[in-house]
Amino acid sequence: MLCALLTPACKPARLLMVLACMAAPLWVSPLSAQDTGSQSAEQSPPALLPLEDLRTFTRVYDQIRNGYVEEISDSQLLEYAIRGMIAELDPHSAYLGKDAFADLQANTSGEFGGVGLEVSLEDGFVKVVTPIDDSPSARAGILSGDVIIRLDDQPVKGMDLNKAVNMMRGPKGSKIKLGVMRQGVDQPIDFELVRDIIKVQSIRTRVLEDDYFYIRISQFQLNTGTEMLQKLRIHLEKNPKTKGIVLDLRNNPGGVLQSSVEVADAFLDGGMVVYTQGRLENSNIHYNAEAGDLANGLPLVVLINDGSASASEIVAGALQDHKRAVIMGTRSFGKGSVQTVIPISQDRAVKLTTALYYTPLGRSIQAQGIEPDVEVERVKIAEISTVQGTTEADLAGHLNRKDGRESNSKSRQEKRITSAQLLKEDNQLHEALNLLKGLHIFIQSSPVKQPEPAPAQPAPAIAPDISITPDLGSEQSTPRP
Repeated sequence: MLCALLTPACKPARLLMVLACMAAPLWVSPLSAQDTGSQSAEQSPPALLPLEDLRTFTRVYDQIRNGYVEEISDSQLLEYAIRGMIAELDPHSAYLGKDAFADLQANTSGEFGGVGLEVSLEDGFVKVVTPIDDSPSARAGILSGDVIIRLDDQPVKGMDLNKAVNMMRGPKGSKIKLGVMRQGVDQPIDFELVRDIIKVQSIRTRVLEDDYFYIRISQFQLNTGTEMLQKLRIHLEKNPKTKGIVLDLRNNPGGVLQSSVEVADAFLDGGMVVYTQGRLENSNIHYNAEAGDLANGLPLVVLINDGSASASEIVAGALQDHKRAVIMGTRSFGKGSVQTVIPISQDRAVKLTTALYYTPLGRSIQAQGIEPDVEVERVKIAEISTVQGTTEADLAGHLNRKDGRESNSKSRQEKRITSAQLLKEDNQLHEALNLLKGLHIFIQSSPVKQPEPAPAQPAPAIAPDISITPDLGSEQSTPRP
């Protein structure tokens, strides 16, 4: 699963791809005229390899080659050695063989056959980062944080991540069984999924309660930034009275870095978005927003959770550092490294961690994540039934408003049902909407002008001042002296 991808101009002589990815790769894009590998070789002489360690390697290699119970070809043994060497570096570096590299290149369209999971490797098990929206996994109820322990009754412990991903992919209509462990559940949960064509729809939008714009970004693909800018611009032109925006990055595993920069740029009036630092000189890159806030400073709430990773964290971190948005939800995943995919032949490549990225204020997200400004857990809300009351507007013969804007029990109940439905479906989004309403009220620039006070007048007497004195025989009222 890929989380951020750097894409400057392409160098024809060599394909170089830089990604900030979390696990199994899904997209690839050419990088640039600055070739990280070749440039380094030209600028610094190759370091001498330790001769004794090379002798040890050849001795082990020779023992395996000649004494292993089954005969293994030299090419297979060398590939095992490469895989093991890279696997020891970190969870995100990997050797991409012929099939894995082909998958990486083929999936740039964001369409593939499988179950629709973004996964990473943790403690030898495959952990779900997030199910893709409207995929077989999402529909079956697999959740972010679930740990896959079996694939078609085959144990996953110790399995190579690429192998696990390949097992979950397959033709549409084919079935696969997944056994998962879930926090708080004692026994494994079994799922039987039917593979489908996974079409990752990057952006979905809708209007909440007429005045608030909701933007859901499920992944940062190559055109995500452009598409979001277009949707936001069109909405604001048609709805100039929009009061606030919700940007939903929950369960977004990341994607193309440049797209995440474009998304953050839409809400920033200049300034830095993110920068990367690594050992190589051309790993140190700064990305800046252009002047002009497309949203014109509208209140903005960004929703994140532990499935928000890499490019999602870049957007949330930039908007948080610039005090442009309120970040709401739960702490994000904490994926803050950049991977470079370097082809080493026509059909093989190495995915290597080459840099870390930092927020505008210099915060590293690696193994830390973005802490929300307002923490709101995802919970289920139970509705308490109440008796529908009567309002003034329900009373027969009530005085009518001249403007016709009356609020009777029926209209209030309809509004209450709409709000309760959102709260029941998504309490985090409900809280984000409530916060936007409060921010809109708070930032109003035109306070209500109080009318000029009228000259003080003595209050009219409601009844004469009288004193009531009880009497045994009669009740007599006499004026008070």
